[in-house]
Amino acid sequence: MALGSRILSDGEGLLVQIFVRDNNVDQALKALKKKMQREGSFREMKRHVAYEKPSEKRARQQAEAVRRARKLARKRAQREGLVPMPKKVVRP
Repeated sequence: MALGSRILSDGEGLLVQIFVRDNNVDQALKALKKKMQREGSFREMKRHVAYEKPSEKRARQQAEAVRRARKLARKRAQREGLVPMPKKVVRP
């Protein structure tokens, strides 16, 4: 009961392809949602629902840049041992 997937290029962007195995559509949908979440497709679709003013766009891009910089600094500090590593969640 394995699922397969691959990413295809159509020239403009990337297409995600999920294979359904053993007629298990629920598992295929779960895999598709996970890939789309990882790629940021849901965030992108939500952003294109309504017009975004240029000032709002600049503010959003600035906030994203700050978020990326903080994440990078946090990862660097963890590697250097200045900040403890996050605890790993053990799932049953």
